[in-house]
Amino acid sequence: MPRIRTRQLSRAESTYRIRTIRGARFFTSRSRIDDHLTIMVKRFPARGATDGPDFVLVHGIGMSSRYFGPLAAELARIGTVWTIDLPGHGSAPNPRRDVSIDDHAAALAGFLASGRIDAPVLIGHSMGCQVVAALAASRPEMTDRIVLMAPAINAAERTVAYQALRLGQDALVEPPHANWVVFTDYLFRSGPFFFLRQMRHMLDDAIEARLPGIAAKTLVIVGDHDAIIPVDWAEQVSRLLPNGTLRVVRGPHVIMFTDPVAIAGHIAEHCA
Repeated sequence: MPRIRTRQLSRAESTYRIRTIRGARFFTSRSRIDDHLTIMVKRFPARGATDGPDFVLVHGIGMSSRYFGPLAAELARIGTVWTIDLPGHGSAPNPRRDVSIDDHAAALAGFLASGRIDAPVLIGHSMGCQVVAALAASRPEMTDRIVLMAPAINAAERTVAYQALRLGQDALVEPPHANWVVFTDYLFRSGPFFFLRQMRHMLDDAIEARLPGIAAKTLVIVGDHDAIIPVDWAEQVSRLLPNGTLRVVRGPHVIMFTDPVAIAGHIAEHCA
């Protein structure tokens, strides 16, 4: 796992801490959407030109923004990056109620509106693709460019048994530090009970029904060794999109964690 460094500022500078990963600074804040839904946000200021795009990164089921750290650091070279912990995930408080894919999409839309983040590049991974697709289909004015990495979930395998099998198979090809992040998020941050409730929503959400209604220019990326999302499913996702492009890269399910430089390059090309 990439090392995260923390620096305490002097009193003359400020009283808060700046944290860095791979040389990129980030700041953490909380955004309350309503009485039940709160998300945690990390903002990576642009390290280069200030006129670059805003990137908003949305994680998968049971995960947090932690596994986006390496990719966020790379994308911060060309624009401002926002990574979020969806309600009930990571450091975001337990919403104390059931949260559907559409609820997550509404929370994301509320964050973008309150932060006045105009026309960002929305980047989802796994279940995060379902959230991004739901927002892009229902609120097309909010973004004109999205990225779907390992888009959940293969229509031929929408059962808990299949997903448990695929998760185990993928763990065999992921590097140990990636597995550590995944399973500690699953077990200790979102928790098994919330994870299982979210699994039901992920399995019930037919992303293919939303795809034809997405006008945004869309890049679909999948790893050639992804045991959870096969290449043929990613190809189907790309074909269903009116403005879809497919990139098959080397790697497993968490491709943005194992090869952030290559993934950032594909995203930068998509935004050019």
